[in-house]
Amino acid sequence: MLGTVLLLLALAKPACPSPAGVASRRAEALKKLLEVFGMEDPPPPPAHFKKPPQYMVDLFNTVANADGVTKNPDILEGNTVRSFLDRTHSKEMQFLFVLSSVAKNEKILTAELHLFRLWPRVTDGPKRHHFCQVSVYQVLEKENPDTPGGKKLLAARLVSLQTSGWEVFAITPAVRDWTEDESSNQGLLVTVQSLGGTPLDPPPLQFASGRDHHESKRPLLVLFTDDGRRGASLPTGSFSGESHPQSPDLPAEVPVPKPAGSRSTRSLDRLQPCRKHPLSVDFEEIGWSGWIISPRGYNAFHCKGSCPFPLGENMRPTNHATVQSIINALKLSEGVSSPCCVPDKLYSINLLYFDDDENVVLKQYDDMVAASCGCH
Repeated sequence: MLGTVLLLLALAKPACPSPAGVASRRAEALKKLLEVFGMEDPPPPPAHFKKPPQYMVDLFNTVANADGVTKNPDILEGNTVRSFLDRTHSKEMQFLFVLSSVAKNEKILTAELHLFRLWPRVTDGPKRHHFCQVSVYQVLEKENPDTPGGKKLLAARLVSLQTSGWEVFAITPAVRDWTEDESSNQGLLVTVQSLGGTPLDPPPLQFASGRDHHESKRPLLVLFTDDGRRGASLPTGSFSGESHPQSPDLPAEVPVPKPAGSRSTRSLDRLQPCRKHPLSVDFEEIGWSGWIISPRGYNAFHCKGSCPFPLGENMRPTNHATVQSIINALKLSEGVSSPCCVPDKLYSINLLYFDDDENVVLKQYDDMVAASCGCH
């Protein structure tokens, strides 16, 4: 996948002047680049300034560094996290989330309802209550949810009345039903009861709604999925820290003085040993900054240099490359070239972005950054 990205970026960078042929190649390259990121068309930027849910921002910062490169590939259960805001804007504790942007090929792993618990008012309920029972139901009959068969229990637990903050409830079965049959999505119903199971009116506990409270506290559905996309069989890895680590065996690119004479830069490159070189991917430069929240770009790195005989251990050669190098050096077979300098370890990156419906999505893409280079 990294090799495809490098080729497409070379074609996608605008040229000046830009003949019709170059413009056509750029458009085709950007289309192919979108395919690498699993999209047919770039999502339109939000119509108005929109702040992503803090949960999604925090999750991105936990999973990835500032360049989007994965810190730990085991944090996410799948490779996609989608967030949906409540569409009802109701004062009642009923919520509706539109999941039409979930692709048919995505495997539903876990779905969570995030509700912000408000501080209880002094007048809310008897003072002897320290806990209440909160239940979350999947609505089956929108007009008559309280009738037998009108709703299905998804989650229930005791919640403290002494604090405020986020409460998270598992609602995976409901979301699986909704993604299989979109018309079955009648929303969710939340009830508050005493420890004995009797309704409390007015309820001593309230959750923030999308209507009367700050948007940072709006009800949120968080969906963890996997679209089945995987990278090549090269080793993958992760790292911690602010800067991308250099390969322990290969030096990073260092300035090399150009010798006097007419030797071309390309010839000089062929003389330098195989190593990793920087390669900046700027989403603003290719016109994607309107819908990508983070990162603004990343360093994909690329591998360049020669693999001369004999191959030392610092070249990280495979056994096959060593044999190929010997056959080439001794001219034992015609048409056998020397080994090539290519990535031998790759990192994944993460994008936080707005989709077509202005929902915020966190997606992980394999094989997007060259972690180290070797002769293969």
